[in-house]
Amino acid sequence: MFAQPEAYEQFMGRWSRLLAQRFVTFAGIRDGVDVLDVGSGTGVLALAVRTVNPSGRISGIDPSPGFVEYAAKQHVDARIAFSVGDAQHLQFPDASFDAALSMLVLNFVPDPVLAVREMKRVTRPGGTLGATQWDLGGEMEMLRIFADEASALGDDFGNDERGTPLAKPGALAALFRAAGLEHVEDAAIDNTLHFASFEDYWKPFLLGIGPAGTHATKLSPERRDALSARLRARLGDGPFDLKGRAFAVKATC
Repeated sequence: MFAQPEAYEQFMGRWSRLLAQRFVTFAGIRDGVDVLDVGSGTGVLALAVRTVNPSGRISGIDPSPGFVEYAAKQHVDARIAFSVGDAQHLQFPDASFDAALSMLVLNFVPDPVLAVREMKRVTRPGGTLGATQWDLGGEMEMLRIFADEASALGDDFGNDERGTPLAKPGALAALFRAAGLEHVEDAAIDNTLHFASFEDYWKPFLLGIGPAGTHATKLSPERRDALSARLRARLGDGPFDLKGRAFAVKATC
């Protein structure tokens, strides 16, 4: 689902760029700090960190070699480095960073509590941990509307994103507390994205990215056309705007 960075950019990149800017502000990242980006993907969060932190060091890790290579090509900066790594077993010594952030990743980590504990381990005392996930069952409308119509059509949407445990109000805060963090603060981050047409909304699903894209590409042509018709009837031909809400959490080590 996450082996094609160019396709991911077409599908979710425009949303991620909006979210990254506001997430960095929420986390309180300032200039001169060393930041770890856990699950760095295409490097969107690293770029947002760099805009407010031009003199600090940024390290990104991701399990996908393809994403690491893509991100490295996008950010030719001696203070930004990307490498292949596992969020559950970070390859850095204790207290290596001033902040560790994770954007849209922890839902896909087998043991997110272990991942947050690892983020805490590599962050210096007094440093910041932060994470964010989409409100998949609520106000992340692009994905929720897709899931609604796929379910209404009777398709077996086994990877229904609304069922992911961290995509619910308060779930990230509970995760941070379960990992031993105190002084936890959470919030909702809202953005709005403009779609020029229905095709602007629908075609990225056919790239096979994430649970929704995987579901769309596995449908028979007839079922895919039926789903497209349901979505068009709901959204119209466009243009239209959709809300993208994410839940965010931060804590001090």
